[in-house]
Amino acid sequence: MASTGSRALQLLSLLQTHRYWPGHELADRLGISPRTLRRDVERLRDLGYPVDATRGVAGGYQLAAGASLPPLVVDDDEAVALAVGLRTAAQSGISGVDEASVRALAKIVQVMPPRLRRRVDALRMTTLSTTLGPAPSADAGILTALAQACRDEERIEFAYVARDGQASTRTVEPHRLVSIERRWYLVAYDLTRFDWRSFRLDRIASPRPTGTRFRPRVLPAEDAAAYVRQSLHSVVEPVVVEAVVEAPLERVLDVLQRWADVEDQGDGSSRVRITADSAEWALFGLAAVDAPFRILGPNEALIAAADWGERFTRSAAALVIDREAAARVTVPS
Repeated sequence: MASTGSRALQLLSLLQTHRYWPGHELADRLGISPRTLRRDVERLRDLGYPVDATRGVAGGYQLAAGASLPPLVVDDDEAVALAVGLRTAAQSGISGVDEASVRALAKIVQVMPPRLRRRVDALRMTTLSTTLGPAPSADAGILTALAQACRDEERIEFAYVARDGQASTRTVEPHRLVSIERRWYLVAYDLTRFDWRSFRLDRIASPRPTGTRFRPRVLPAEDAAAYVRQSLHSVVEPVVVEAVVEAPLERVLDVLQRWADVEDQGDGSSRVRITADSAEWALFGLAAVDAPFRILGPNEALIAAADWGERFTRSAAALVIDREAAARVTVPS
């Protein structure tokens, strides 16, 4: 039989993997008697872990919310996933999460064995992000509330503003949360519309659990991410970006003739009208001309350009600092 300490850690790990464990099943998994299980649960409570118990033949145990967050037990794969996830969360578009993610990442990496640090670094160095442009930020509290409802298979109610500006109250059976291009979506069965829907999190407000459980339905797609992509594809409207490029007509046409309408301004500049799936793709085209340009609209394109400029400026500043630091390094003779 495992030692008391290692058995307690194993018990804690099991309690963290499921919301509720029947007592007999938990004892079988640990290879101990129900009496020993009760003693181990008391040890966890003494250490500050809030473990709720239900008595009776169908009784069991579950971790409850406590006054403070006790230490968590994670295995190697979970530790790597946490570190990689926190790196991503620092740029996830969730308001208030970026700085907290950096602090949490520092704590995790500090206690990681070297072998796990190498795995995290390998993933970081060989993984590229395809995120483009700015996106509305998702509220961390709303994200957490919806994630808990998905986990607990509990119906939830919230206020929602549709893309046409119409406000409504929705009651749904939440299925999964999906992040695509820095936008978060809730995939759920809408009990008001009697059909599956995807909801943008930045348009959701005041989520409230109803206390009603549900049996999960079969999603009409390969997975939640595929469903969101299908939904986006069916409602995407093209964006028309207009700009003045400080380059003659012939030069602009050489680059953009296939994707844009170009007019000669008569002063050595050209007026460009690009129709694209997003403002970011239009900016790609304008940047490809390799000439100064001024965006006339829409605001979405102006915001995207400002975001790109800020990120490129930060990257260039970091490169200058790195070069200056390298120049100050004295190589021993």
